[in-house]
Amino acid sequence: MPTQPPPVRRRTTVKKELADAVAAVLGKARRALFITGAGISADSGLPTYRGIGGLYDGAAADEGLPIETILSGEMMARRPELTWKHLHRMELACRGAEPNRGHEILAELEQRLDRTLVFTQNVDGLRRVAGSKNVIAIHGDLHDLRCTACHWRTRVPDFAQLSFPPRCPECRAIVRPEVVLFGEALPPGPFQQFEDELAKGFDVVFAIGTSALFPYIARPVLVARSEGIPTVEINPGDTDLSEVVQYRLKATARTALKAIWAAYKALAPRRTMIGH
Repeated sequence: MPTQPPPVRRRTTVKKELADAVAAVLGKARRALFITGAGISADSGLPTYRGIGGLYDGAAADEGLPIETILSGEMMARRPELTWKHLHRMELACRGAEPNRGHEILAELEQRLDRTLVFTQNVDGLRRVAGSKNVIAIHGDLHDLRCTACHWRTRVPDFAQLSFPPRCPECRAIVRPEVVLFGEALPPGPFQQFEDELAKGFDVVFAIGTSALFPYIARPVLVARSEGIPTVEINPGDTDLSEVVQYRLKATARTALKAIWAAYKALAPRRTMIGH
């Protein structure tokens, strides 16, 4: 049998000159875009989706099916019990998690700059708990539920009280989370909101803890780079963006953001700063 590649080392330090350089960019910026993926929540104890030990890796091993099939809109319609099994698995992994320092720093930067946007693929809701207000959760939130047949909707703190697959209390049809499953279109409202934000322009673009596999995740970084706008990637592993961005911090989100935040505060010691 082929051997598995070794797990990515989670670097605990960031070169000071690199943190200083990114902080200097932030010090001059008025508008910042932060594109975040599962990696920013990994320091809250949540597993990432892809890679060794990831939720997607385990799901594929359990069922012998590609995760793109298990968590697809077609499978939800045909075998909702199978899709819900793995949605429940994802929710259990998120249950009880709290925002980490990386989430908090993004919320604090929102208070320092004229305009920031967190564009997240995550469905865990931690960015809002941390205090970020201008957030587009393009893949939805696992805790928002809707009936597949009628207008019933609700929000739940967790899935502890649900049967699987859950059914609508009004019409008994299958209930599903308000998340984008594989093979489904992105919600037009949030996507148009993102396009409108991009049209306003940003002075720096970050990609944090994301494999950037989807074109709509990578595109803002690629466009910014082509236009000479500073771009930053924070990720302990390599991605398709790693050779493209101007600044590459090969570290976890919390580690890198703490280093950048410390350097950013040092640039403006007279500012009233909230945080650590």
